[in-house]
Amino acid sequence: MHAGRTAIGLGLGLTIAVLTGIAASAVARSHDPIEIPITIHYSHFEPSIVTVPAGRPVTFIITNTDPIDHEWIVGDAATHERHRTGTEPVHDARPTEITIPAGTQKRTTVTFAASGSELFICHLPGHEAYGMVGTVLIAPGA
Repeated sequence: MHAGRTAIGLGLGLTIAVLTGIAASAVARSHDPIEIPITIHYSHFEPSIVTVPAGRPVTFIITNTDPIDHEWIVGDAATHERHRTGTEPVHDARPTEITIPAGTQKRTTVTFAASGSELFICHLPGHEAYGMVGTVLIAPGA
C-alpha cells in the first residue's frame, strides 16, 4: 500500500507542477505586447476596426503598400481636430502619431489606459474624406 500512496502522491505533485507552469506561462504571456498588423492599400486601412485590451501594450505593425506617404494618428476627437488644422509635416515623436512613407512598414507600441474607442485617421490632405479612417475598440483589461 505504501508504494501506491507514493505513486499517487508523485502523480498529484506532477499534476500540480504542470498546472502551475501553465498558469505562470499564461500570466507571462498576458503582459507581452499584442501585435496587430494594419495594411494601408489604395488609401484605406485594412482592417479598419481592431479590438485591444485596456492596460496592455499593443504593437501596431503598419505597412504602407501605396506609392504615396500616409500617417496613422490614433486618439480622441480633440486629437483629430488638432491634426485637421495642424502643420506637422512628419510624425515620429509620439507612439500614437506616426508617418509611414510609401512602401515602408512602421511599428509603434501603444497602451490604452481605459476601455472605450478611439479613431485612427490619416490627416494628409483629402485622405480622411476619402475614407482613411479606422476604429480601435478598447475592451476592459484582463
